[in-house]
Amino acid sequence: MNDAHLHMVLNHFPIIGLIIGTLILLAGIIFKSVVSKKIALTVLLFSAVFAIPTFGTGEDAEEVVEHMSTMTEQTHHLIHEHEEKAEFFMPFIWSIILLSLASLFFEWKKKTFAKYISILTLILTLIACYIAREVGTSGGEIAHPEIRKDFKISKHEEHED
Repeated sequence: MNDAHLHMVLNHFPIIGLIIGTLILLAGIIFKSVVSKKIALTVLLFSAVFAIPTFGTGEDAEEVVEHMSTMTEQTHHLIHEHEEKAEFFMPFIWSIILLSLASLFFEWKKKTFAKYISILTLILTLIACYIAREVGTSGGEIAHPEIRKDFKISKHEEHED
């Protein structure tokens, strides 16, 4: 397994975990379920921690892709755009780690203001879900031209079915 492959394997965990954790946290807040909130915060914590090695393998993945024979100026631009979005995403990841830990601690200590920290965590994770989608999509566009905004099906491809 090369570095690009490792990056592609890892990158799904933070995004999917973030979405699942956010949905569980939303349900926990709506239904006032401490157990659901603790599960959600744990999922968010692990998902955010997984983003660290995912981000770390990105640079090595870039090196692999830049040496491929299929490397074009457009691919180079897409890699740069993906890297910029990932760098923008990382402060949200660090904030999710800190808020999840704080929320878990205050839920464990049964502090009355724990619900407000959970709500703050939810707001942050909703924003982070959008950014994660942007990061993931921009990464997918590098190897999957069919998901790019400017993709057009050629006449030849339309009739291959």
